[in-house]
Amino acid sequence: MAIQILSDLHLEAPKAYDVFEITPKAPHLALLGDIGNVAAHKDDFVGFLARQLQQFQTVIFVPGNHEAYYSSWPETLEILLAFQTDSNARKHDVSGAALGEFVLLDRGVLRLPDSPETIVLGCSLFSHVPPESRAAVEMGLNDFFQTNKWDVDAHNEMHKRDLAWLNAQVAALESSDVEKIIIFSHWSPTLDARAIEPRHAGSRITSAFSTDLSKEKCFKSDKVKLWAFGHTHYNCDFVAKRDDGAGPLRLLANQRGYYFAQSEGFDGGKTFEV
Repeated sequence: MAIQILSDLHLEAPKAYDVFEITPKAPHLALLGDIGNVAAHKDDFVGFLARQLQQFQTVIFVPGNHEAYYSSWPETLEILLAFQTDSNARKHDVSGAALGEFVLLDRGVLRLPDSPETIVLGCSLFSHVPPESRAAVEMGLNDFFQTNKWDVDAHNEMHKRDLAWLNAQVAALESSDVEKIIIFSHWSPTLDARAIEPRHAGSRITSAFSTDLSKEKCFKSDKVKLWAFGHTHYNCDFVAKRDDGAGPLRLLANQRGYYFAQSEGFDGGKTFEV
Protein backbone atom coordinates (compact mmCIF):
# COMPACT_ATOMS: atom_id res chain seq x y z
CA MET A 1 0.00 0.00 0.00
CA ALA A 2 1.39 3.38 -1.00
CA ILE A 3 0.84 6.99 0.07
CA GLN A 4 1.70 9.96 -2.14
CA ILE A 5 3.17 12.79 -0.08
CA LEU A 6 3.41 16.52 -0.81
CA SER A 7 3.75 19.67 1.26
CA ASP A 8 4.45 23.39 1.03
CA LEU A 9 2.76 23.87 -2.33
CA HIS A 10 2.06 27.52 -1.41
CA LEU A 11 -0.78 27.90 -3.88
CA GLU A 12 -1.55 31.26 -2.29
CA ALA A 13 1.44 33.08 -3.83
CA PRO A 14 0.58 33.58 -6.63
CA LYS A 15 -2.90 32.07 -6.44
CA ALA A 16 -2.82 28.75 -8.26
CA TYR A 17 -5.44 26.58 -6.54
CA ASP A 18 -7.31 26.11 -9.82
CA VAL A 19 -4.31 25.34 -12.02
CA PHE A 20 -1.98 23.23 -9.89
CA GLU A 21 -2.39 19.58 -10.83
CA ILE A 22 -1.49 16.51 -8.80
CA THR A 23 -1.12 13.35 -10.86
CA PRO A 24 -2.10 10.36 -8.70
CA LYS A 25 0.66 7.82 -8.14
CA ALA A 26 -0.92 6.09 -5.12
CA PRO A 27 -4.45 5.57 -3.75
CA HIS A 28 -3.84 7.87 -0.76
CA LEU A 29 -2.57 11.47 -0.71
CA ALA A 30 -0.94 13.19 2.28
CA LEU A 31 -0.78 16.99 2.21
CA LEU A 32 1.46 18.11 5.06
CA GLY A 33 0.66 21.78 5.33
CA ASP A 34 1.32 25.14 3.73
CA ILE A 35 -0.94 24.31 0.82
CA GLY A 36 -2.44 27.82 0.98
CA ASN A 37 -4.53 30.25 3.04
CA VAL A 38 -7.70 28.58 4.32
CA ALA A 39 -9.91 31.52 5.33
CA ALA A 40 -8.58 34.24 3.02
CA HIS A 41 -8.96 31.98 -0.02
CA LYS A 42 -11.70 29.74 1.32
CA ASP A 43 -13.56 28.91 -1.90
CA ASP A 44 -10.36 28.34 -3.87
CA PHE A 45 -8.79 26.31 -1.07
CA VAL A 46 -11.69 23.94 -0.49
CA GLY A 47 -12.21 23.68 -4.24
CA PHE A 48 -8.64 22.42 -4.58
CA LEU A 49 -9.23 19.84 -1.82
CA ALA A 50 -12.51 18.76 -3.40
CA ARG A 51 -10.76 18.05 -6.70
CA GLN A 52 -8.28 15.79 -4.95
CA LEU A 53 -11.16 13.77 -3.49
CA GLN A 54 -12.13 12.93 -7.08
CA GLN A 55 -8.69 11.37 -7.61
CA PHE A 56 -7.70 9.69 -4.33
CA GLN A 57 -9.33 7.21 -1.97
CA THR A 58 -8.09 9.25 0.98
CA VAL A 59 -6.80 12.82 1.26
CA ILE A 60 -4.91 13.28 4.53
CA PHE A 61 -4.37 16.87 5.61
CA VAL A 62 -2.06 18.29 8.30
CA PRO A 63 -2.35 22.07 8.80
CA GLY A 64 0.74 24.25 8.40
CA ASN A 65 1.45 27.78 9.52
CA HIS A 66 0.36 29.40 6.23
CA GLU A 67 -3.07 27.81 6.49
CA ALA A 68 -3.91 30.32 9.26
CA TYR A 69 -2.53 33.46 7.57
CA TYR A 70 -4.91 36.46 7.45
CA SER A 71 -7.09 34.59 9.93
CA SER A 72 -6.79 32.77 13.25
CA TRP A 73 -6.15 29.16 14.17
CA PRO A 74 -9.69 28.58 15.52
CA GLU A 75 -11.27 29.93 12.32
CA THR A 76 -8.89 27.92 10.13
CA LEU A 77 -9.62 24.65 11.91
CA GLU A 78 -13.36 25.37 11.90
CA ILE A 79 -13.34 25.69 8.10
CA LEU A 80 -11.29 22.51 7.66
CA LEU A 81 -13.53 20.55 10.03
CA ALA A 82 -16.65 21.78 8.23
CA PHE A 83 -15.16 20.68 4.91
CA GLN A 84 -14.38 17.27 6.40
CA THR A 85 -17.95 16.86 7.60
CA ASP A 86 -19.55 18.10 4.39
CA SER A 87 -17.31 16.27 1.94
CA ASN A 88 -17.46 12.95 3.77
CA ALA A 89 -21.25 13.14 3.91
CA ARG A 90 -21.28 13.20 0.11
CA LYS A 91 -20.14 9.84 -1.19
CA HIS A 92 -20.41 10.82 -4.87
CA ASP A 93 -19.91 13.93 -6.96
CA VAL A 94 -22.55 15.44 -9.26
CA SER A 95 -21.68 12.98 -12.02
CA GLY A 96 -22.19 10.02 -9.68
CA ALA A 97 -18.49 9.17 -9.41
CA ALA A 98 -17.25 8.01 -6.01
CA LEU A 99 -15.44 10.54 -3.84
CA GLY A 100 -12.54 9.83 -1.50
CA GLU A 101 -12.47 10.51 2.21
CA PHE A 102 -10.98 13.71 3.64
CA VAL A 103 -9.10 13.21 6.92
CA LEU A 104 -7.95 16.22 8.93
CA LEU A 105 -5.08 15.24 11.21
CA ASP A 106 -5.01 17.88 13.93
CA ARG A 107 -3.92 15.44 16.62
CA GLY A 108 -5.69 12.74 14.68
CA VAL A 109 -5.38 8.98 14.23
CA LEU A 110 -5.97 7.10 10.98
CA ARG A 111 -6.00 3.37 10.32
CA LEU A 112 -5.99 2.81 6.58
CA PRO A 113 -8.33 -0.06 5.59
CA ASP A 114 -5.80 -1.62 3.20
CA SER A 115 -3.08 -1.73 5.88
CA PRO A 116 -4.83 -2.47 9.21
CA GLU A 117 -1.54 -3.21 11.00
CA THR A 118 -0.39 0.39 10.40
CA ILE A 119 -1.49 3.50 12.29
CA VAL A 120 -0.99 7.05 11.04
CA LEU A 121 -0.65 9.78 13.68
CA GLY A 122 -0.79 13.39 12.57
CA CYS A 123 -0.52 16.87 14.04
CA SER A 124 1.00 20.20 13.08
CA LEU A 125 3.71 19.79 15.75
CA PHE A 126 4.53 23.45 16.27
CA SER A 127 8.20 23.89 17.12
CA HIS A 128 9.70 24.88 20.47
CA VAL A 129 11.21 28.38 20.51
CA PRO A 130 13.64 28.77 23.45
CA PRO A 131 13.91 32.12 25.29
CA GLU A 132 17.22 33.02 23.68
CA SER A 133 15.66 32.73 20.21
CA ARG A 134 12.39 34.47 20.97
CA ALA A 135 13.23 37.96 19.71
CA ALA A 136 14.78 36.74 16.45
CA VAL A 137 11.88 34.37 15.73
CA GLU A 138 9.21 36.91 16.64
CA MET A 139 10.68 39.51 14.29
CA GLY A 140 11.87 37.11 11.60
CA LEU A 141 8.67 35.20 10.83
CA ASN A 142 5.48 36.40 9.21
CA ASP A 143 3.48 33.98 11.37
CA PHE A 144 3.35 36.52 14.19
CA PHE A 145 2.25 39.35 11.91
CA GLN A 146 -0.15 37.49 9.62
CA THR A 147 -1.98 35.26 12.14
CA ASN A 148 -4.51 36.85 14.47
CA LYS A 149 -3.93 36.59 18.23
CA TRP A 150 -0.70 34.70 17.77
CA ASP A 151 2.67 35.06 19.48
CA VAL A 152 5.62 32.91 20.58
CA ASP A 153 3.91 31.99 23.85
CA ALA A 154 0.89 30.62 21.98
CA HIS A 155 3.20 28.85 19.53
CA ASN A 156 5.12 27.16 22.35
CA GLU A 157 1.91 26.13 24.10
CA MET A 158 0.79 24.40 20.91
CA HIS A 159 4.16 22.66 20.71
CA LYS A 160 3.71 21.26 24.23
CA ARG A 161 0.17 20.17 23.41
CA ASP A 162 1.13 18.39 20.19
CA LEU A 163 4.25 16.74 21.62
CA ALA A 164 2.40 15.48 24.71
CA TRP A 165 -0.32 14.04 22.49
CA LEU A 166 2.17 12.28 20.19
CA ASN A 167 4.10 10.77 23.10
CA ALA A 168 0.91 9.53 24.75
CA GLN A 169 -0.40 8.00 21.51
CA VAL A 170 2.87 6.20 20.77
CA ALA A 171 3.17 4.93 24.35
CA ALA A 172 -0.35 3.47 24.18
CA LEU A 173 0.28 1.86 20.79
CA GLU A 174 3.50 0.20 21.92
CA SER A 175 1.49 -2.36 23.89
CA SER A 176 -1.05 -2.91 21.11
CA ASP A 177 -1.10 -5.22 18.09
CA VAL A 178 -0.15 -2.34 15.80
CA GLU A 179 3.03 -3.22 13.91
CA LYS A 180 3.91 0.14 12.35
CA ILE A 181 3.36 3.76 13.26
CA ILE A 182 3.72 6.54 10.69
CA ILE A 183 3.83 10.16 11.87
CA PHE A 184 2.87 13.12 9.71
CA SER A 185 3.61 16.66 10.88
CA HIS A 186 4.20 20.06 9.33
CA TRP A 187 7.05 21.19 11.56
CA SER A 188 10.25 19.14 11.55
CA PRO A 189 11.09 16.76 14.43
CA THR A 190 14.85 16.79 13.88
CA LEU A 191 17.95 18.97 13.83
CA ASP A 192 19.88 16.35 11.88
CA ALA A 193 22.13 18.16 9.39
CA ARG A 194 20.67 16.03 6.60
CA ALA A 195 17.28 17.67 7.17
CA ILE A 196 18.50 21.29 7.16
CA GLU A 197 19.63 23.31 4.17
CA PRO A 198 23.36 23.95 4.69
CA ARG A 199 23.07 27.71 4.16
CA HIS A 200 20.58 27.86 7.04
CA ALA A 201 22.71 25.85 9.46
CA GLY A 202 23.21 27.91 12.59
CA SER A 203 20.40 30.33 11.74
CA ARG A 204 18.99 32.31 14.67
CA ILE A 205 15.47 31.26 13.64
CA THR A 206 16.03 27.52 13.15
CA SER A 207 13.87 26.83 16.22
CA ALA A 208 10.87 28.22 14.31
CA PHE A 209 11.17 25.36 11.83
CA SER A 210 12.64 22.34 13.63
CA THR A 211 12.86 20.83 17.10
CA ASP A 212 15.16 18.01 18.22
CA LEU A 213 12.79 15.27 19.40
CA SER A 214 15.38 12.50 19.36
CA LYS A 215 14.97 11.87 23.12
CA GLU A 216 11.17 11.77 23.00
CA LYS A 217 9.02 8.62 23.07
CA CYS A 218 7.43 9.48 19.71
CA PHE A 219 10.86 9.53 18.05
CA LYS A 220 12.54 6.69 19.96
CA SER A 221 9.83 4.03 19.69
CA ASP A 222 10.77 1.07 17.52
CA LYS A 223 7.20 0.93 16.22
CA VAL A 224 7.56 4.37 14.62
CA LYS A 225 8.96 3.52 11.20
CA LEU A 226 8.57 6.74 9.21
CA TRP A 227 8.17 10.45 9.98
CA ALA A 228 7.24 12.81 7.14
CA PHE A 229 7.16 16.58 7.55
CA GLY A 230 7.36 19.90 5.72
CA HIS A 231 7.93 23.60 6.54
CA THR A 232 11.71 23.75 6.02
CA HIS A 233 11.61 24.07 2.21
CA TYR A 234 14.45 21.56 2.14
CA ASN A 235 13.84 18.08 0.82
CA CYS A 236 15.34 14.97 2.34
CA ASP A 237 14.81 11.22 2.56
CA PHE A 238 17.22 9.44 4.89
CA VAL A 239 17.42 6.93 7.72
CA ALA A 240 18.34 8.04 11.24
CA LYS A 241 19.86 5.68 13.78
CA ARG A 242 18.26 5.43 17.21
CA ASP A 243 19.43 4.31 20.63
CA ASP A 244 18.07 1.69 23.07
CA GLY A 245 17.78 -1.07 20.48
CA ALA A 246 15.25 0.69 18.25
CA GLY A 247 15.56 0.15 14.53
CA PRO A 248 16.23 2.97 12.08
CA LEU A 249 13.69 5.74 11.49
CA ARG A 250 13.07 7.03 7.99
CA LEU A 251 12.72 10.83 7.80
CA LEU A 252 11.14 12.24 4.66
CA ALA A 253 10.24 15.68 3.31
CA ASN A 254 8.86 16.43 -0.17
CA GLN A 255 8.22 20.17 -0.33
CA ARG A 256 7.64 22.29 -3.41
CA GLY A 257 8.22 25.70 -1.84
CA TYR A 258 7.12 28.97 -3.38
CA TYR A 259 6.47 29.14 -7.12
CA PHE A 260 9.25 31.74 -7.42
CA ALA A 261 11.70 29.83 -5.19
CA GLN A 262 11.02 26.12 -5.55
CA SER A 263 12.87 23.60 -3.42
CA GLU A 264 15.44 21.41 -5.09
CA GLY A 265 14.45 17.76 -5.38
CA PHE A 266 10.69 18.22 -5.14
CA ASP A 267 8.86 15.30 -6.77
CA GLY A 268 5.16 15.72 -7.48
CA GLY A 269 4.82 11.93 -7.69
CA LYS A 270 6.72 11.08 -4.51
CA THR A 271 5.27 8.01 -2.77
CA PHE A 272 6.32 5.61 -0.04
CA GLU A 273 5.23 2.07 0.63
CA VAL A 274 3.59 1.21 3.94
